[in-house]
Amino acid sequence: MPTLFTQIINRELPGRIVWEGERVVAFLTIAPLGPGHTLVVPRDEVDDWTELAPDLLAEVMGVAGTIGAAIKRVFGAPRVGLVVAGFEVPHAHVHVFPAWSMADFDFARVDSEVSAAELDDTHRRLVAGL
Repeated sequence: MPTLFTQIINRELPGRIVWEGERVVAFLTIAPLGPGHTLVVPRDEVDDWTELAPDLLAEVMGVAGTIGAAIKRVFGAPRVGLVVAGFEVPHAHVHVFPAWSMADFDFARVDSEVSAAELDDTHRRLVAGL
């Protein structure tokens, strides 16, 4: 069965895609640490990022850098966090999010009740910033 992320990439489930390439896709998370929190995901269903081919990992990180620079500009964050955890969905992904302090890296603080309207506005702003 395809992962949740593959279903979003294939448009079988709704998602707010901010960047799309041949091998990598980036979309907003529905439980953000801050505005613009994006997941950068390879199309290939690989569970652990350490198992990605080196060129694909480099592409994922390159996209993460592009998204991070846009998050910094659009949302005025002094830094951008990058976390590779991989426990939520068995599909390699990189979290890219705005950071004002180390507290912004605490996944216990995600906003799981962010409104669809707020996510739509964040999506519009981030896509425009890219």
